[in-house]
Amino acid sequence: MAGFTTRAIHALHGIEENAVVPPIYTSTTFGQPTDGTEGPFEYQRGGNPTRSNAEITLAALEGAEHAYVYATGMGATAAAMGILKSGQTIMLGMPVYGGNYRMATIEMPKRGVSYEFVHDFTALTDADFVGKDVGMIFLETPTNPTLRVVDIRAVAEIAHRNGAVLVVDNTFMTPYLQRPLELGADIVVQSATKYLGGHADLLAGVATTNDAALADELFKAQLITGNVLSPIDSYRLIQSVKTLAIRMDRQQQNTARVLEAVTAHPAVQKVYFPGSHSEAEAQLQAAQSSGNGALFSFTMAEGKDIKAFLDALQVFTFAVSLGGIESLVCLPSTMTQGAFSDEDLEASGMTKRLVRVAVGIEEAEDLIADITAALDAA
Repeated sequence: MAGFTTRAIHALHGIEENAVVPPIYTSTTFGQPTDGTEGPFEYQRGGNPTRSNAEITLAALEGAEHAYVYATGMGATAAAMGILKSGQTIMLGMPVYGGNYRMATIEMPKRGVSYEFVHDFTALTDADFVGKDVGMIFLETPTNPTLRVVDIRAVAEIAHRNGAVLVVDNTFMTPYLQRPLELGADIVVQSATKYLGGHADLLAGVATTNDAALADELFKAQLITGNVLSPIDSYRLIQSVKTLAIRMDRQQQNTARVLEAVTAHPAVQKVYFPGSHSEAEAQLQAAQSSGNGALFSFTMAEGKDIKAFLDALQVFTFAVSLGGIESLVCLPSTMTQGAFSDEDLEASGMTKRLVRVAVGIEEAEDLIADITAALDAA
């Protein structure tokens, strides 16, 4: 198999008359044969050559048979969760991204789907499935924002043994660092707004699978709801993923150095990164991923002034999201996980002193100087 970046650049080789950069098809409708057959494309909601090219590219990176792109990351999650039927239950790992939390706790009950949060999948047993129709397990690994690591292969085994579909949100790792389908996941979803897009200027989502029946459901989610990525944004996503590996390499290098500086600062009580919870999780992360990504969190020490810290930042921007070339910080308890109940915030260890750091591609020295000065100000 060709290398990751080679696949990213050449997945469309020969598809568009050998064009090095494929054209953008903005047409909403396509002429059809008059003999009663259908052409490859009919109407943009059901299919478009540029969107198809984005899906071919992303499938090649994921090692998937099928890929579908949506208007947002939550669009991809909604398509995956939309497979569930009334009377079924969805199990979600905790903590989970706030948008996924809203989908499970607000939207799914309207469809007759129950939800259950699992704080430790290592303790999950077959007995936990008795008396309920668990249709899906939905997990993030590493988790957002505490970076706990979950054994994808082990969860896949217990899910399949009990008739459930395993969906893994792979936004933090991307297919460059982690490929859950190879570990037993049935569907992988990602917010392509983050690392895949990489420049904080594109909303998109993607769902991939190797299961033909699930692929049909994911396609219907596009066709029926109109939850599709536009041709222009599809083109931009194709171009962005070509540099994903280069960006991620730089971001991971920067993260290691910034994390070291933050860990050593007296204003910081505790740091969180993939594998920081235990040696077992560190070994698991190394086994199922080829890197730790470019995100970490830390708890500010008691008595420190978080507002002073935020106000002093000059290079880092105080904002939600992650995965772009620019570095960001946010407060999960009131921002990305703001939809959580107080009980779920406490159970997930998300205090108001928890800061999430998304590292970009700026010079590491500038990032270290900036966050160190801000911690000093705290």
